Amino acid sequence: MTELRNARHLSVHDLRRRINEGDIDTVIVAFADMQGRLQGKRLQAAYFAEQVLDQGTDIPSYLLAVDTDMKIADRDDLAFADQAIGEMKLVLDLQTIRLLRHQPGAVMVQCDVMWPDKTPVVQSPRAILKQQLAVAASRGYAVLASMELEFMAFHTSYEDAWTAHYRDLSPASRHNAGYSIMNGTRVEPLLHAIRDTAYAAGIDISSLNAGPNLGQHQIRFSQQDALTSADNHAVFKIIAKEIAAQQGRSITFMATYDEQQANSCRIQLSLHNQEPGNDQLPTVLYEAFVAGVLTTLYNFTLLYAPNINSYKRFAGRSLAPTTIAWGRNDGMSAIRVIGEDGSARVENRAPGADANPYLALAAMIAGGLHGIDADLELGPALTDNAHTSDFSRIPCTLLEARQAFGSSQIARTAFGDQVVDHYTTMADVELAAFEAAVTDWELRRGFERM
Repeated sequence: MTELRNARHLSVHDLRRRINEGDIDTVIVAFADMQGRLQGKRLQAAYFAEQVLDQGTDIPSYLLAVDTDMKIADRDDLAFADQAIGEMKLVLDLQTIRLLRHQPGAVMVQCDVMWPDKTPVVQSPRAILKQQLAVAASRGYAVLASMELEFMAFHTSYEDAWTAHYRDLSPASRHNAGYSIMNGTRVEPLLHAIRDTAYAAGIDISSLNAGPNLGQHQIRFSQQDALTSADNHAVFKIIAKEIAAQQGRSITFMATYDEQQANSCRIQLSLHNQEPGNDQLPTVLYEAFVAGVLTTLYNFTLLYAPNINSYKRFAGRSLAPTTIAWGRNDGMSAIRVIGEDGSARVENRAPGADANPYLALAAMIAGGLHGIDADLELGPALTDNAHTSDFSRIPCTLLEARQAFGSSQIARTAFGDQVVDHYTTMADVELAAFEAAVTDWELRRGFERM
């Protein structure tokens, strides 16, 4: 019998019963693609119970080789020379059966992806995270994580936003409303529906409050094991967007919506000894882990900031970090060390809200384990202005991050050549698409005056 993550997830027995009683008529089977988006199928519940529950289902393999526009980005990688036009198998994770309150009669099951010969698709984001968790477990460590995710809400529907080219939209708040109860109340019909639906789907939320930018909100997820945190993160994003669409509104998780406003995804991670009664890690080991996360930050930035737009956050005088430095309870450091002894955890402030949670967590674990293996020492903490300090800088463009990741032997040792090559190819595709685009800035500058 599969152990449930919490009491709000459905067991297989409960799912079968609800299908037989007619309460459930739709089952969504989904996996996370390279961007962290959930892709999959909606299945008639009776068919799911008879044909899919025990054996999974097939899905086109090109879905793990497409860019944001769903164009195939890499026809030669991912073992795609032979399999790109073929199928992958969705293997159900029966710990993730969730009720979707905003879609009456529907549940979702998250999946791993395998090739027909039952070997994992190693480039799958969930597989990449599970591989790093397996490495940590083999050394006696359990990894817990929590996330604080920012997003911007608009009173404008997705359809009207498209027509307006996503400009001049109506934000859910008209001024800096950070932690304002009144402004939160004005958006409560949307926020309450999101919180309530997410909770019913098995996602534990600590808080949801107004943020400092126009229409911005921050949600804090409770600490869970790292895989559960990543799964919840991916599901929350799609729930929030779907509920916004149902209410004629829209939500964006872009890292940078305009020249003034950005959305972050702060990740707190802690490493624990799995031996019973010996949870606390030695300070020197913990500091080596933090040093590893810090040391690999430059080379692993591609996994924290995967898009062209991601790098607009790393601007001078912004709230996002620009230097590779650490501090204690320092809100401007890229890496923060929070708590002491058994409550100690490391916070990574580099990822934006567009980060793929599976890849970002995998990068932090791989970096930290590298620090332990190499006996790295944690250098001096940041004590002055983060933006003007002498510490090394976070990559300021996708091209710089792509080159750093692709040439990193640490990355290739941790993730394997197939993974590194696949994600650097995706970065190349994004760069080529951007370089070919004619931007609003170019039109405003040149249409009439050149």
